[in-house]
Amino acid sequence: MRETVRRAGLATGQLGVAAAVAIVSYLFIALILFTAVLTLLVVGAGVLPETVLLLRRVAGFKRERVAAWTGRRIPQAYVPLVGGLRERVRLALGDPGTWRDLRWLGAHFVYGWLLLYAALLVWGVGLVVDGVWAGLLRRPPVLLPLVARLADLDARWSGVLLAPAPSAELADRVEELTESRAGAVAAHGAELRRIERDLHDGAQARLVALSMRIGLARRAYAKDPDAAHRLMGDAQDQAEEALAELRHVVRGIHPPILTDRGLVGAVRALAAGSGLDVAVADAGVERGERAPAAVEAAAYFVVAEALTNVAKHSGAGRADVELARLARGLKVVVRDEGRGGADASGGSGLLGMRRRVAALDGTVEVSSPAGGPTVIEVELPCVW
Repeated sequence: MRETVRRAGLATGQLGVAAAVAIVSYLFIALILFTAVLTLLVVGAGVLPETVLLLRRVAGFKRERVAAWTGRRIPQAYVPLVGGLRERVRLALGDPGTWRDLRWLGAHFVYGWLLLYAALLVWGVGLVVDGVWAGLLRRPPVLLPLVARLADLDARWSGVLLAPAPSAELADRVEELTESRAGAVAAHGAELRRIERDLHDGAQARLVALSMRIGLARRAYAKDPDAAHRLMGDAQDQAEEALAELRHVVRGIHPPILTDRGLVGAVRALAAGSGLDVAVADAGVERGERAPAAVEAAAYFVVAEALTNVAKHSGAGRADVELARLARGLKVVVRDEGRGGADASGGSGLLGMRRRVAALDGTVEVSSPAGGPTVIEVELPCVW
């Protein structure tokens, strides 16, 4: 009974906010009519874009309330109001989101009040009937749960009316993919330049030195076998160093340890060599089929970059890494209790991390308030 009353109370609060928005809707409808008249008279054209922006804020508030009640986010898609006055008026009137918000506003003015009145009626009757029902018949309440159903109706109707048109969602998705592709191209170009630089400054230089040592050894072999022997020893050292450089370059492209040990084993090896006290948790990644190689590589580099940042910038001595198998993807979480304040523009490697993940249509969420903790959550879509 207590839980039912608590839930009904929360639902009534939700409907009370809906009624408050309905009052705002009444005032807003009057404001919109007044703005429309002024716009037709030209003298009030400058008010129209600001009124539309205010309407977007009201609709955004309702979206937040619905998301808080249902746990499901309602996306929004608006055309930015930029440019001169004439352009802003044209964009405001031509944006389908403006007309969808107006449609919601008019409908909400009606059903927001009706649902609140219905909830108050259920409360009045329900407390009496449910009290008798529970006291005499030892049965659970049957009327108060209807209040939550009324709040569900408000959320469902508002969600349908405020959701953007499929074409708007598609346009936003195309823009998002265009940006992620540009980031992926930039990241790929930077990666190629890094590989070229590593080869030029490392392996190539050592191979040139190796060739010179072998040439000198060949010329010295007939006259001074001891010198030739020393030169060949130096050449062997140069060859081993060149191989080490090449292995380093290969690890930067696709770490062989991923192939040998899998993602969890590779991450544990990273943790062991990081110089930090790192706890690695595996939530189903080692069970069943492995993720695609590109996804595993991206996850590996995310953990490597994050642990490097912890060691260099956070001041923390330990970190936690979690790898989790999702229904349609892979989740990586890295957390430390350091000083916080991680900034993608500060050269901490977060920008490169975002680009690498965006190339696979993944997401990166960074929470790093001043004083910590810093939490990096990455989701990479894949089919298991």
